[in-house]
Amino acid sequence: MRPPLKIGIVVGELSGDTLGEGLIKAIRNRYPDAEFVGIGGPKMIEQGCESLFDMEELAVMGLVEVLGRLPRLLKVKAELVRYFTDNPPDVFIGIDAPDFNLRLEKDLKFAGIKTVHYVCPSVWAWRQKRIFKIKEATNLVLAFLPFEKTFCDKYSVPCEFIGHTLADSIPLENDKSAARTLLGLEQDKRWLAVLPGSRGSEMKMLAQPFIEACQKLQSKYPELGFVVALVNPKRREQFELVWKELAPELSFVLVDDTARNVIQASDAVLLASGTVALECMLVNRPMVVGYRVNAITAFIAKRLVKTEFVSLPNILAGREVVKEFLLEDCTAANLAEEAERLLTGDTTDMLETFAGLHQLIRKDADKQAAKAVLRLIEQKND
Repeated sequence: MRPPLKIGIVVGELSGDTLGEGLIKAIRNRYPDAEFVGIGGPKMIEQGCESLFDMEELAVMGLVEVLGRLPRLLKVKAELVRYFTDNPPDVFIGIDAPDFNLRLEKDLKFAGIKTVHYVCPSVWAWRQKRIFKIKEATNLVLAFLPFEKTFCDKYSVPCEFIGHTLADSIPLENDKSAARTLLGLEQDKRWLAVLPGSRGSEMKMLAQPFIEACQKLQSKYPELGFVVALVNPKRREQFELVWKELAPELSFVLVDDTARNVIQASDAVLLASGTVALECMLVNRPMVVGYRVNAITAFIAKRLVKTEFVSLPNILAGREVVKEFLLEDCTAANLAEEAERLLTGDTTDMLETFAGLHQLIRKDADKQAAKAVLRLIEQKND
């Protein structure tokens, strides 16, 4: 009898834990006795993954915070290298957390262990020379989006496009009325979803132009409703401070909930650039994107960012489907004008494009990832 598959796996945050959970389930559909060991979150541990360290060890954001934790991070990495070198798995999978995992993968690959990096880093967008480090560290990259594979192919980095897990989890059709009932919103009003970001820095930059855009819209359309998704109490407090100072006469419905329900309940969406734009595309709601950063970050970004567009719907489509108002163009006047067009005009082309892109990246990503990993293991054993 063959021994059970042994798979090394490391995640560094909750989103990676969700990916790991789906991957474990998909691999176990074919190999029920497969063993998983490394660093996992609660979902992976529930699936039987042995976690050698707490996932929180790797959940560090920001340069200062990373520097403060660097000795511990280096120790964790060294112990993982030692463990996997002494107990070689059939394959090692690093899920996201590229600053940690790519370094770990490089050492393990040098030790003769096949390595997979799951979630392609955004090398296509900025710091493109990182692709050479990825090539050195991995035997395979699993990419959510087709243009990521195209970029990897350009540099002969083995890569498989597996589709996006969000596209799998969001249905092709959704019920606006049910979402409004869930959030307690009037069914017969037009609603604009307002999503000024999940980070404090985003809220600081975007709350003012977004609220002022709503002011302009309400002056023309007094019956229009505004619903705001706020991910935590800190973002709610930030938003309320700007709201009460700038436009206390406006009526916002504040929702302590994920963006998805708010998007689903809306007729159009005003949002910050980021993953939420992809989510809005998948829910199939017309959107306008606004984004500002501080002057120093803008100066650096203009020199490092290599893409024509910043929002994923436009990058996927290869053309401007969604209006992007960035930096000095992110004004209340521009945002309000486009939001008005979305609420009153024809958005058929935008929504048909969104539906096509949803189909393009809806590939049962967990299953495709498992197939790719198992193919790599079989190549190793040939």
